[in-house]
Amino acid sequence: MVFDLDLIKTVYEKMPQRIDAVRKMLGRPLTLSEKILYAHLYDQLPSNAYKRLEDYVNFAPDRVAMQDATAQMALLQFMNAGKDKTAVPSTVHCDHLIQAEVGAEKDLAQAKKSNNEVYDFLQSVSNKYGIGFWKPGAGIIHQVVLENYAFPGGMMIGTDSHTPNAGGLGMVAIGVGGADAVDVMAGMPWELKMPKLIGVKLTGKLNGWTASKDVILKVAGLLSVKGGTGAIVEYFGDGADSISATGKGTICNMGAEIGATTSIFGYDNRMSNYLRDTNRAEVADLADQIMPYLRSDEDVYNNPNNYYDELIEINLSELEPHINGPYTPDAAHPVSEFVKIVKEKNYPQKLEVGLIGSCTNSSYEDITRAASVAKQAKDKGLKAASEFTVTPGSEQIRYTTERDGLLKVFEDVGGTVLANACGPCIGQWKRHNQDPDKKNSIITSFNRNFAKRNDGNPNTHAFVASPEIVTAMAIAGDLTFNPLTDTLENEKGEKLRFEEPTGIEKPAEGFEVKDAGYVPPAESSEEVEIKVDPNSNRLQLLDPFDPWHGDDFKGLRLLIKAKGKCTTDHISMAGPWLRFRGHLDNISDNLLMGAVNDFNDTTNLVMNQETGEYDEVSDVARDYKQRGLGSIIVGDENYGEGSSREHAAMEPRHLNVKSVLVKSFARIHETNLKKQGVLALTFDNPGDYDRIREKDHIDIKGLKELAPGRQLTVVLNHEDGSTEEFKANHTYSKVQIEWFKAGSALNLIRKQNK
Repeated sequence: MVFDLDLIKTVYEKMPQRIDAVRKMLGRPLTLSEKILYAHLYDQLPSNAYKRLEDYVNFAPDRVAMQDATAQMALLQFMNAGKDKTAVPSTVHCDHLIQAEVGAEKDLAQAKKSNNEVYDFLQSVSNKYGIGFWKPGAGIIHQVVLENYAFPGGMMIGTDSHTPNAGGLGMVAIGVGGADAVDVMAGMPWELKMPKLIGVKLTGKLNGWTASKDVILKVAGLLSVKGGTGAIVEYFGDGADSISATGKGTICNMGAEIGATTSIFGYDNRMSNYLRDTNRAEVADLADQIMPYLRSDEDVYNNPNNYYDELIEINLSELEPHINGPYTPDAAHPVSEFVKIVKEKNYPQKLEVGLIGSCTNSSYEDITRAASVAKQAKDKGLKAASEFTVTPGSEQIRYTTERDGLLKVFEDVGGTVLANACGPCIGQWKRHNQDPDKKNSIITSFNRNFAKRNDGNPNTHAFVASPEIVTAMAIAGDLTFNPLTDTLENEKGEKLRFEEPTGIEKPAEGFEVKDAGYVPPAESSEEVEIKVDPNSNRLQLLDPFDPWHGDDFKGLRLLIKAKGKCTTDHISMAGPWLRFRGHLDNISDNLLMGAVNDFNDTTNLVMNQETGEYDEVSDVARDYKQRGLGSIIVGDENYGEGSSREHAAMEPRHLNVKSVLVKSFARIHETNLKKQGVLALTFDNPGDYDRIREKDHIDIKGLKELAPGRQLTVVLNHEDGSTEEFKANHTYSKVQIEWFKAGSALNLIRKQNK
């Protein structure tokens, strides 16, 4: 089944003419990113080029994708938008709420039982508004999108930070919060600051143990977790064309870990082949006809310095396998140096768990390469010394790999096949360990490794590598094992030195699936009724946030001064909290529970200025709210990096936080705060962070004159009666200022629709 073929035909029919007009307007060749962005303008073509990192631009994405954890809040908001149907094709994918514990069949059955209320809600809303529904077990959103919806030259937004996975098929795919998705589903323009462009030229060819995963692990080390902020990362060169479409998807997927707006590859024969292999020959034929428009112009490839704001070059032939971590995905270590790092840093040497799969690395090629390593161990009678789990990315992948005997290979060496879902990658994992707090090491082929990310234990040292490296190390059970050079010994004393892994891009018998898990929306939605039990602890209808009162903020209580890394996992944890993603009041109990308080170096313990007592962050915020007091959050660099979860913005808003003031923001989180009516500010002088004291009452002046580029004044009223003031910056556009005044972007949409 080919989804949205008429839509794709329309995009391709208009694209050449639009791109030719843009090239004429700019008077120069175009990068692929520019072609797709300008071809998807909501408004008419401007008379001059948009300025990168300066101009806000309105876009018209082709489609929206939502995973079940974020879809709940997105759809609760959409229900208040006053629309009968979504304006663009949209889908919901049930992949986040399935907890990994014993194995695929039992875990899936338990998930359906425990999440039945949420699944019924999501399916009924999908039926009501014409949204495609992928039921539990169908697969992880990004793999399913790559197999079914992604198309070269298209533009998509998704309520998950790893939406850029679709860049593996040449699509501008951007992770957003649910309020952004509501804009697009309601037929409104979607606003984004024009990204800058980072070019990554790939030469040579991957070989031996080196995999596509190692490209992005290397890039993460070069750029850091915020080096891609505000940028589209565009990969090109002969090396890029030599990588499979799913390998490209892996690289684009994990671009979220460098803060990139998205990542993309130009259309090539590998993408065309993948479209055909996944039963979309019609799309491949259409794309083949306009291939030059789905790649950067030739002069861009020949003279990249003239077109990209930053340029990186990587020779794939010389690239080593990498292992990144712990605690941050940009701590990049070539495998040849990793043993030394482990010993120098005194990381726990025993490897307790190896986990492969996830939205980043669960393609057929990934699984065959890992299985080729596992088979060598099986042939020597070796079993995995670590606990070992395998997560297929979709039911199509699971069915095909089971048919081809690949899953059995993993099981033969002691592996456990988990459900086609996110599971351990997002903390939906019930670990089998005796001491849940002890220092330990795990290695995954996932994308993130923040503290507590996988299992809630801050002492878990999580490392990230390719599936084949993870498999070899799980068999060894030792973090100091180098799969490229070291040997293992079986019970007979026979030595095994692993040979280089081998992978298969396309199954010999093709992909196959009995039930992919797709449920089309009801043809008639008139009789569809959406029920939400007012006594439910999982779902809660939303009340609109109050509009801005029209005056400066005065006497804001300092809720927390967060120290160091503060990701959306720190602000709104996942794991067991996922069950409350549709209930704003309940999930607000986890507000900032993972953030470190700068005044006591402790998590989830802040001073209540009204009582003088220390309490959990959410309890203090609730107390301030009950007293009619607004509060403010202060943070460090790259505040809000990581997941796109808008709960990290909605929870502060719900608990009467008026502003978030930080040294710098991650892109998605800053936008989410703006969408929910929270005033997002940055220090003009980052050193002013140090001037803020624990008992400060804080004023923000100049709100009546709030305008693009105009600074605001922050006044610190100290306990001793003294005051200090400094300037703060913001990035609000004229439209975003209206969101703030209305109380949220949704309030403004509802008003406009009326």
